[in-house]
Amino acid sequence: MTADTCGGCDPFGVMGCDQACDDFGCDAYGCDAGCDSLGCDPCGCLASLKRCLRPSDHCFDDFISPMIDFVHFEDPRNLTELRPIFVTHQFPGTLGPNNIPAGGSAQLFALQFRIALTERLSLIAVKDGYIIDSSEGALDSLVLDSGWADVTAGLKYNLIRNTRTGTLLSGGFTYEIPMGSEKAAQAVGDGEFHFFVSGGQRFLDGQAHWLTSFGWQLPVDQSVQSTTVHWNNHFDVKLTDRVYLFTENSWWHWVDEAEVGLPLGVSGQDLLNLSATDVEGNDLVTHNVGMKYKPSRNIEAGVAYEFPLTEFKDVIENRVMLDLIFRY
Repeated sequence: MTADTCGGCDPFGVMGCDQACDDFGCDAYGCDAGCDSLGCDPCGCLASLKRCLRPSDHCFDDFISPMIDFVHFEDPRNLTELRPIFVTHQFPGTLGPNNIPAGGSAQLFALQFRIALTERLSLIAVKDGYIIDSSEGALDSLVLDSGWADVTAGLKYNLIRNTRTGTLLSGGFTYEIPMGSEKAAQAVGDGEFHFFVSGGQRFLDGQAHWLTSFGWQLPVDQSVQSTTVHWNNHFDVKLTDRVYLFTENSWWHWVDEAEVGLPLGVSGQDLLNLSATDVEGNDLVTHNVGMKYKPSRNIEAGVAYEFPLTEFKDVIENRVMLDLIFRY
């Protein structure tokens, strides 16, 4: 990487800068000796807004955010952003070991946000929105209808941030507030906690990236909700300066099952909260392929197609997801 003025400090050409910075918006000493976290002179661009809202960590602008398991796969960067999400989710024709008739689809309209509170700590809100039941009665066994999703929020802390090697590691937790619509398979029990660690690594001078996350979902009332662990991975390559191709996978393992509920043999993945038995020991692996377009450091749009790899599908036959990120 070579240093220059203005152009190197702003790889997307959307801001003016007075410092000498590398291609990732950082100076040779890692963002802390020449440029601030915006990559700009603190007396210059967006100074008035910056006093009111802490910006994202722009030393890792070459990264993109993951899309699979969007409620639990957390970007390890410290970010301030809004992220509208649309998901159309197709259900399998049958559910669980008893082959309960199912089918049809559901759609989710959601809005995530993240706010950097300090240089390392951020507030995250990862689940909300409205679920539309488009199954036309095919999911009567789940007692599913349109309604509001639960709200999930928490904190994330950046543990490792090395701008020279492009290495990130963060940890955090969220709490899902059972305030959604029961008819939309939400608001089960007393909510649940999710404890996670997530990391990232830059490769090939910023032309490729790997993200990974491991999490543990722990319901407050384990008698009505199942306990799971999950491991997610993301790998991307830059096709052009603004276009990324990526692939991701997600592994779910059900550690414990609800003591009461319907004997469905499925739990609802990241979309539904089902009080169901006969899920302990199940494993679900899903995979996706997708593309992201990043016209500037502040905007990111993606599309992904997801499908199960295991014989056990839980509640997913396939899924298409769209997201749009507005980042400060």
